[in-house]
Amino acid sequence: MTFSAEQQRDLKVQRGIRQVEDKLVQWIQDALDNTQYSKPEKNSKNNRDKLEESQFRNLVRVSDTTESSEVVKNFLRYQVGRDRKWGRGPQSLAERIVTDIDGNLRTTAQNIANSADSSHTNEIHIELVRRYLGYGARYLKYLNDGQSI
Repeated sequence: MTFSAEQQRDLKVQRGIRQVEDKLVQWIQDALDNTQYSKPEKNSKNNRDKLEESQFRNLVRVSDTTESSEVVKNFLRYQVGRDRKWGRGPQSLAERIVTDIDGNLRTTAQNIANSADSSHTNEIHIELVRRYLGYGARYLKYLNDGQSI
């Protein structure tokens, strides 16, 4: 079976994305572990003000419906304006996510595109954003409900 040049590039891109998944997980877990946002209080039955997985999943949904990382950041900033659950300021979870989107994820997308000889950097970038946020939603569920493993 012979693959066209475009198919070979696509396969290289997919391989490149799979190879950085550990980094994506580490970056979002580090963000959730080491930034300021509304976290659940241990042994408290009243955690109404904590950041919920559903709020994080809304951000994931936005990333799934756009090809623009700017739209994702815009929605996150809108959420920050609505309430303080995402944190505020330079040490906040929201700011860290924006920084990762503009920094780690963009650089990684460019590296994958370059190594695959692809001109689809934006598509790679938004795919990395989607995965990063999806892993974040999973980890937040663990932080909120599953730490008794």
